Amino acid sequence: MCQCCVELYLLHLLCVQLHEIVIYKRKKNFMLRCVGSLRKMASFSGQKLEQVVKQLESFAPTSLAEKWDNVGLLIEPTKNKLVQRLLLTNDLTEPVMGEALEKNVDLIISYHPPIFRPLTRITQSNWKERVVASCLLNSIALYSPHTAWDKVLGGVNDWLAKAVDIKGIKPLVPEVGAEPGTGSGRLVDTNMTISQLVQALQEHIQQCVHVAYAVEHHAKSQVSTVGICAGSGGSLLRGVQADVMITGEMSHHELLDFNHNGTTVLLCNHSNSERGYLKEFKALLSERLEGACELFISEKDKDPLQTVIRGDAQGAQSIQQ
Repeated sequence: MCQCCVELYLLHLLCVQLHEIVIYKRKKNFMLRCVGSLRKMASFSGQKLEQVVKQLESFAPTSLAEKWDNVGLLIEPTKNKLVQRLLLTNDLTEPVMGEALEKNVDLIISYHPPIFRPLTRITQSNWKERVVASCLLNSIALYSPHTAWDKVLGGVNDWLAKAVDIKGIKPLVPEVGAEPGTGSGRLVDTNMTISQLVQALQEHIQQCVHVAYAVEHHAKSQVSTVGICAGSGGSLLRGVQADVMITGEMSHHELLDFNHNGTTVLLCNHSNSERGYLKEFKALLSERLEGACELFISEKDKDPLQTVIRGDAQGAQSIQQ
């Protein structure tokens, strides 16, 4: 065998050995990740679904929810289901469902109920039916609190109100027979300018906000009262006397009415006025479950609307991607 052939043969052997080493390291790293995940999962003893639901409803009874709402345990895939891993999300979209499968969760707590109107069938024809089918196929329970969290003391509206320098706070519509402080919306006494309030709100929700100034207002106008309604607040806030309203969304004509009645409106986009509460609730629920379950906040959950600042080509490009 010539010298050149020998060198080629040795080079081939070296390449084979290097390939085997790379494959071995990849397998080893994969096994280490699997073992790490299993150890992490094993460290959470879990609780029965029934007990988790009991804790959820102890905090915010479903009886608080609006009559039109669909709240509580929406999917119970099996009896006596053990819950070790939970995913918190504002909306259970298909990307969030994929994340739930990757994280191997046993229960999804979705603030908005994915099942709102009655389903006449469960097929693959639309995204909500596919989400329900995926939960059933993978034995994932689904719970939704929605307006029960809005009304409860220490819930979504109280979280949103923390953007304001609170001098006093009460529900817009107190819940009869419930703990004081429980009810729909919030009315906050404060002493801020509109510009200070806008900046504080943006910091609180970590998002941009839209400002609809009242006819006689400007950035330095003084604010003494603020109406709060997470989500869509047009109907609840109508007729409330306040300098500023904070909500997720309103229609064009609702905004005009408020502005001509002396009220500035700050809009966060619907789910941006709610989503930040999940972090606060995660700590609360972990304590109630005594650390028996592993809790995640969805990384895929986001408001469908994104604001692109005029002239921000980079922002527009990131959304297109």
